[in-house]
Amino acid sequence: MRFDVFTLFPAIFDSPLKESILKRAIDAGLLEVYLHNIRDYTTDKHHITDDYPYGGGGGMVMKPEPVFAAVESVLGIRDRGSEIGDRESAISNQQSAIPIILLTPQGRPFNQSVAWELSKFDRVALICGRYEGFDERIREQLVTDEISIGDYVLTGGELAALVILDAVIRLKPGVLGDPGGPLDDSHSTGLLEYPHYTRPPEFRGWKVPEVLLSGNHAKIERWRREQSLWRTLARRPDLLQQAELSDLDRAFLARLEGDRLDS
Repeated sequence: MRFDVFTLFPAIFDSPLKESILKRAIDAGLLEVYLHNIRDYTTDKHHITDDYPYGGGGGMVMKPEPVFAAVESVLGIRDRGSEIGDRESAISNQQSAIPIILLTPQGRPFNQSVAWELSKFDRVALICGRYEGFDERIREQLVTDEISIGDYVLTGGELAALVILDAVIRLKPGVLGDPGGPLDDSHSTGLLEYPHYTRPPEFRGWKVPEVLLSGNHAKIERWRREQSLWRTLARRPDLLQQAELSDLDRAFLARLEGDRLDS
């Protein structure tokens, strides 16, 4: 899978891409990350990428020219100037193959479902903002999607790009050591993940649940499912509204609710 990242600060990506899962994925040829400095696509001698907002107000706004030039050049979208119909057609054709994503607090919330959605593509473009925001024409005429990683504001989109990149690439076959790992992660099933234990079986008087030492895989699977249900009910009950639940799951949750009311 290939990511094209458009940014004013490509050095921010240096360390994360040289460590752990991302590095192994790159070394194995499963991930390619191309960093494109938006400043390289300016045409003035000072390489200016931002300007004061029309209408006044604080902060600076990223100019449309270098962002359009960078994305169009790298993704092969023709710049037809005022021939808007042709340009929209070109962008539409590009959208079918490469999502062009603007990282912004105004975007749709990023979650595990969106990560799975993006993992189906062979190539994704991420545009990292800075300053007060983007010229609105970037949002209206260039990008095909807008994503936010949370209801807060960062100084730039680079950290958001890394979050998306990490969450998506681990879903690609061959990236993780355990092929089924992503299927059990929190949110992959609509529930929070069950608790994990490892050696020693007892630590400072705290013991591993007996069921995990029993060797009875059916009981272990049911225990894990019930732990996921209990943890989700306790911490993120909103997730249960969308989760796929069996009759056995619903009965277990009903017992939990009954116990909570009795207490």
